[in-house]
Amino acid sequence: MSTPIELLDVAAAEDRLMRYLAVEGVTGHEAAIAAAIIDDLKSLGVPESAIRFDTANERIALPTETGNLIVTLPGTISGDRIAFSTHLDTVPLCAGAKPIRKGDRITTDGSTALGGDNRTGCAVLVTLVETLLKHHFPHPPLTLLFTVREESGLHGARELDPADLGGAVICFNFDGKLACDLIIGAVAQENWQAEIIGKAAHAGVAPEKGISATLVGAIALTEVQRGGWFGKINKPDGHGTSNVGIFGGKPGQPAGDATNVVTDYVKIVGEARSPEAKFAASITTAYRNAFTTAQQEVTDVDGGTAEVKFSNKPSYPSFKLPEDSPAVMRSKRAVESLGLTPKTHFSNGGLDANWLVNHDLPTVTFGAGQYEIHTVKEYVDLPEYVQGCRLAVALATLEN
Repeated sequence: MSTPIELLDVAAAEDRLMRYLAVEGVTGHEAAIAAAIIDDLKSLGVPESAIRFDTANERIALPTETGNLIVTLPGTISGDRIAFSTHLDTVPLCAGAKPIRKGDRITTDGSTALGGDNRTGCAVLVTLVETLLKHHFPHPPLTLLFTVREESGLHGARELDPADLGGAVICFNFDGKLACDLIIGAVAQENWQAEIIGKAAHAGVAPEKGISATLVGAIALTEVQRGGWFGKINKPDGHGTSNVGIFGGKPGQPAGDATNVVTDYVKIVGEARSPEAKFAASITTAYRNAFTTAQQEVTDVDGGTAEVKFSNKPSYPSFKLPEDSPAVMRSKRAVESLGLTPKTHFSNGGLDANWLVNHDLPTVTFGAGQYEIHTVKEYVDLPEYVQGCRLAVALATLEN
């Protein structure tokens, strides 16, 4: 007798992925890909009453076309409800992507990224539904979650109302490279920004009358580096990373607009990450203190200083699932059922899982063939994508 994973329609799964990759849906503009998924689900026999959008987009500050797409399927056997998740959006570099199949790879013409992150996850979840319904495989109640705005801050998962998942007790998220790699933990992130308001003056005639916002920023970042708080950070009370991503001026402008004028405004934006949210906050505090020090060091002829407005806020919390937790144990068994060796990992990047776990939904993240994501060299490895599809079916049909 054939097993569920052996009856997976590989050709249909690959065709589905090619179609989804051709649907544009950069972060915040997920309506078109959501519509394509809904059409496919209905054609597979999922009733319209089982498909809906939540209202997460109404709670996201950034303009967002739709809420999270949620699909609920009744179980054919008794058991706790299981959730499967992925995200609908791609990074802006994927705009205009035209997928090209070359043997076992899908790529682009090199002018854009592809969007395998996360069209692979979308196709995996729909292929899971196709396989279960077509062959009437026994499975517990299932909820499918397709989130919005993952790529611009995990907003869809953050604003999710856990009650909308129908009481799911564990979740399996598809967003990565290898099916055998289990991400069971990830860092926390804090975002910060510093606005430095200096004083303009003629840089050739009377520079002493000005207060250089550029110099304040430069000194502050030098203080951070000298204190061991930039890049990879190892301190007695924790470890993590930090980065300065933007050193600019007012929106759409550089920091300063002429060499003969003392720069009066600079905006610097950065981030801090750590396995411990408390230590991520400590990194941010080191930046705050450095800007305070720099503020006092740069003065005009009368002793005046720049105004520094420093603000920070958590972006997402950290998490770490125990190796022997039900979600991890089921994940390992499913990977082994494919003849693969499961490997658990802790991620230095944020995932929807960060917020799903924070919503009391233990979540393990797997890969499905994504390579070189967020670059024009991005491609999908089709055999690995098919492994991701098979893994989803195994996760849904494993006996307890």
